Amino acid sequence: MPENPIILFDGVCNLCDHFVQFVLARDRRGRFRFASLQSPAGRQLLEGFGVGPHLDSVVLIADGVVHTRSDAALRIAARLNGLWPVLKILLLVPRPIRNWAYDVVAKNRYRWFGRNPACMIPTPETRSRFLS
Repeated sequence: MPENPIILFDGVCNLCDHFVQFVLARDRRGRFRFASLQSPAGRQLLEGFGVGPHLDSVVLIADGVVHTRSDAALRIAARLNGLWPVLKILLLVPRPIRNWAYDVVAKNRYRWFGRNPACMIPTPETRSRFLS
């Protein structure tokens, strides 16, 4: 069972890359760990938690529970510094509505934000927070 919450993300998606950078800047205590969905660590975590390899969503693994899509994004925001935890109130919106909005962005993310030819490379300062 991982001690720290782990965020799995699409390593070739520009939006996802910006999201990771956003979280890194607002996680002053350095609690979150990261791995791309395409990485061996990401695939191993998904398999270990019984999640299929076809998953194409941000994933939060925290306290032994896997959260995906809007649940993951809002629960990540709830653990950040600043006013971001206020977004947790959106968990009161019915999941089908939240996930519909999430899916619209996810479906268009490559078209709207672009795609990297390879997964992001962490900076030396953040390397220890990324799983191999």
